[in-house]
Amino acid sequence: MGREIKFCLLYRDMWQSSGKYVPRVDQLNKVAPPIIDMGCFSRVETNGGGFEQINLLFGENPNKAVREWTQPFNDTGIQTQMLERGLNGIRMRPVGKDLRKLMFKLKKIQGTDIARSFDGLNDTKNLELSIKYAREGGMIAQAALCITYSKIHTVDYYIKMADELIGMGSEEIAIKDMAGIGRPVSLGEIVKGIKKRHPNILIQYHGHSGPGFSVASTLEVVRAGADIVDVAIEPLSWGTVHPDLLTIQAMLKDAGYSVPDVDMEAYMEVRSLTQEFIDDFLGYYINPRNRLMNSLLIGPGLPGGMMGSLMADLENNISSLNKWMGKNGKHEISQDELLIKLFDEVAYIWPMLGYPPLVTPFSQYVKNVALMNVVQLYKGKERWSMIDDNTWDMLLGKSGKVPGPIADKIKDIASSQGREFFKGNPQDLYPDELEKAKEEMRENGWDTGQDDEELFEYAMHPEQYKAYLSGEAKKTFDADLAKRKSAKAGLSETKSVETAAISGGPTALQPKTMHIEINGEKYEVKVSYEDTQTIPEQKPNADSSISQLSSNGNKEILAPIEGNFMLTKSNSEKPLKIGDQVKDGDLIGYIEAMKVYNAIHADKSGTVTEICSQDGAHVDEDDLLIKLS
Repeated sequence: MGREIKFCLLYRDMWQSSGKYVPRVDQLNKVAPPIIDMGCFSRVETNGGGFEQINLLFGENPNKAVREWTQPFNDTGIQTQMLERGLNGIRMRPVGKDLRKLMFKLKKIQGTDIARSFDGLNDTKNLELSIKYAREGGMIAQAALCITYSKIHTVDYYIKMADELIGMGSEEIAIKDMAGIGRPVSLGEIVKGIKKRHPNILIQYHGHSGPGFSVASTLEVVRAGADIVDVAIEPLSWGTVHPDLLTIQAMLKDAGYSVPDVDMEAYMEVRSLTQEFIDDFLGYYINPRNRLMNSLLIGPGLPGGMMGSLMADLENNISSLNKWMGKNGKHEISQDELLIKLFDEVAYIWPMLGYPPLVTPFSQYVKNVALMNVVQLYKGKERWSMIDDNTWDMLLGKSGKVPGPIADKIKDIASSQGREFFKGNPQDLYPDELEKAKEEMRENGWDTGQDDEELFEYAMHPEQYKAYLSGEAKKTFDADLAKRKSAKAGLSETKSVETAAISGGPTALQPKTMHIEINGEKYEVKVSYEDTQTIPEQKPNADSSISQLSSNGNKEILAPIEGNFMLTKSNSEKPLKIGDQVKDGDLIGYIEAMKVYNAIHADKSGTVTEICSQDGAHVDEDDLLIKLS
């Protein structure tokens, strides 16, 4: 037999790449034993990335989940690995050094062995501290090359990047083909080049299935010297996820490599349990299209990890856009039409934004700007009218250096808005934050937890942690799930699933109110089917705000987009309150939409008389946010 090839199961990423949520801790505990019994995995990806934030969103303590989920693998000698985002830790925006350092120490204590660290811009200086802190915390430091395909992302580019990361102390290299658009032969050349320079370095390949290259890519990288391959299992493999274990195992075995046998009885049990979790609640957040592979993804290069959220975003945006189209006498558009327009726009603007690798969070930034551009173009407006704060930070160098040059058009917009480009070390812009967070927890009477794990969660995800602790997160999630179940039940009762999916509209027989029971609690749910009532048109200005004069003389600031309204996005900001004086151009809050913060500015001066939306509440486009007098 030939060289031994090992497998890593991406159970966390399987869910993230399919939809919005991951299984609860009781479900993870249930599926862990048969995963172990399959007898073929040397590693399991257990946490990191969006995992812990998602736990908080449905009202579960992520520290409990990580400790209990990793324990059975620790006990049987299967290595556990996490995904972390370098400067951003495990959230979507940068964090202080002290929080980054605590993360690696804590995750090792909680049972995670390997830290896969990536920088969304492939800026190696952002990974230097990740490598250092992972090793100091007792973890294996694995640095990732974010694979994308452009005229600047060449084989030599990636080999040089690996040289730098290994020089910083990285013990392993991950080939992170997050969109699955790496061309198989080129990926093989990258692995071959790294192995030639560093023959003892372990290389692990991670490739999504989306555009269809992943099986050929796996064979090429293994032939070139890769040691471990990331895989998924049904019913979540393929589509926007990863190739299935059984296919990869059979292919490599036929190619003469030594691969572990798979206990098929255990495989079928894991498969069955995963379907059980989908039927329980996770399937309500998985778009059926995410189960499909699509060669159209070759063009925009959007990663599998964001396709689940992308389809959810499109559902919200197409509803809002079609309302506008209807009241302006234009024909409604389909989701397919919007999707293709979005893909074309991503391909158009990506070079203008400096070719940032299309990986979290920067893939979301590029996609969001593209989607906003498409919506504005449909409305007869100009591109670039809405660029969120997170995207500006990327463009200005506050998250690292983008690989390519930024277009003059973008530079001109930055100049017109008084924005300056930053050329220093991005970490210097984000001060330590643990002491301040600890003081706030003391003031609120909150326990910092075992090994400061609750402090870590609060500092890493302050808004989500507060919502979790208050019980609001679970209440909101359960209500949303009840609404989704009621809508599905209504469609089933009228046998109109296909009709609704095709036309986007309800039938006259669908219910308006339903009663749903979740976890022992009963909910009466009002079901909306997007009726034909229209809303008077409001025009957003270049600062992403809408202001109007109401009939009683109050000036109203309305939501320019759908999302979650927040008065602040960090603990260092002071929220707006009644009685505050607001001047034209002042920041009044944010709308978190599509994983980024969109700053909302007033375009009139006045005194705040009413804050009409609760902090963190969901708002639709044109909802009233603030009243001024």
